[in-house]
Amino acid sequence: MATLLVRNATVLVTMDGARREISGGGLFARDGVIVEVGPSASLPESADEVLDLSGHVLLPGLVNCHHHLDQTLTRALPAAQNVNLFRWLGAHYRLWAARTPEASRTATLVGLAELALSGCTTCFDHAYVFRNGCAVDDQIAAAREIGLRFMVSRGSMSLGQSQGGLPPDECVEDEDAILADCERVIARYHDAAPGARLQIALAPCSPFSVTPELMRASAALAREKGVRLHTHLAETVDEERYTLARFGKRPVAYMEELGWLGDDVWFAHAVHVNAHEIGCFRGAGVGVCHCPSSNMRLASGIAPVRAYRAAGVKVGLGVDGSASNDGNNLLTEARQAMLLARLQMSLRPPEGPDTTLSTSDPSRDHEWMSAREALELATLGGASVLGRTDIGALAPGYCADFFALRLDDVSFAGGLADPVAAALFCTPGRAAFTYVHGRPVVAHGEVVTIELPAVVAEHNTHAARLAALSGVA
Repeated sequence: MATLLVRNATVLVTMDGARREISGGGLFARDGVIVEVGPSASLPESADEVLDLSGHVLLPGLVNCHHHLDQTLTRALPAAQNVNLFRWLGAHYRLWAARTPEASRTATLVGLAELALSGCTTCFDHAYVFRNGCAVDDQIAAAREIGLRFMVSRGSMSLGQSQGGLPPDECVEDEDAILADCERVIARYHDAAPGARLQIALAPCSPFSVTPELMRASAALAREKGVRLHTHLAETVDEERYTLARFGKRPVAYMEELGWLGDDVWFAHAVHVNAHEIGCFRGAGVGVCHCPSSNMRLASGIAPVRAYRAAGVKVGLGVDGSASNDGNNLLTEARQAMLLARLQMSLRPPEGPDTTLSTSDPSRDHEWMSAREALELATLGGASVLGRTDIGALAPGYCADFFALRLDDVSFAGGLADPVAAALFCTPGRAAFTYVHGRPVVAHGEVVTIELPAVVAEHNTHAARLAALSGVA
């Protein structure tokens, strides 16, 4: 079995139970799994591969809990730049349905490459538009090509405009065909073993694009096959108005009626929830994926991450679609989560009898989200949301998924008093190294598993075709 020795990191962030940070730290891995972590002098002296990280901060690989990689094809679309979610979706649905399998491959590669350069080692992709010959197999093949750990949904939309849904009828699928393909994809690809490189989830898109019958059938099938469930929920006030008008319930109550509150479920966004609904999530073991940049970009609101964490709700981070974020950088997303939580402090009355909004009161110090808390959301938090206990930390028995940042990079200049915090407080730079299961995807700041310039060039050709369909010359 292949061995890997990583040594001499200026500081190694474990995210283990004690949250140790080891000066001069390193790790030893065998066949993609960590065997030892500690000071470099305590590790074996040799291995099949030796990586010296002198002058670097070494961190667990980041876990992206919600993405739409195909949307990399439609970044910064003019018709969708200054609108909210429903109008934004209306500008995009037909373009996503017009993509080809070849376009989907390049979009997945570009998105995953950008994620890997930000230190992301595990990505969940919420694929749900399957027209024009496209299938979830396209994303799976591309993820294998670049080498990231991958979880992907056989998502779905079945409720077209003629039936009261938001997407055009030509963008939705027959429900029997959806469920049959879900069974096929699970049987062919899902790996439930520890260290799995590929897993499948079932993910009907949203309350306004899927029927109650498909939501129930998807949950039943997922639980029969032992895979997880995911959907968008409570992202906007418009969605809340939709479920109240159509079903007579707020989004969380609607999910409860459908049997969608459980520890095998996680929701993207979950911005517009109340204290009772947060308690429902905690009681059922539901996870939440916080997508700060997307929520800001579409003016959707600020998710109550502090309240979730205080209640014990599992919370991870997601880049979300790179047409509602226009980037694929998970380290930046962790930074945004930290900053947005701080902004929220000024919008929320403090605890206790004093109703002023001052953030200078030392009694409010516990409310500040720290850089380390944000990193925890991006690592252990994401792992818990995806139901994984073998990623998100650098400790024996965990997968050898990690990334390293150069401390002599310009973005760290003047920030070396606390390089771990500087990884978020300073503008996040490009990862120097990103390893997945003990193998490099990024080395010396470059993706090494694919010919990225050629992929980008092909991807831009596909993107230009979709832009032309939208009326952009």
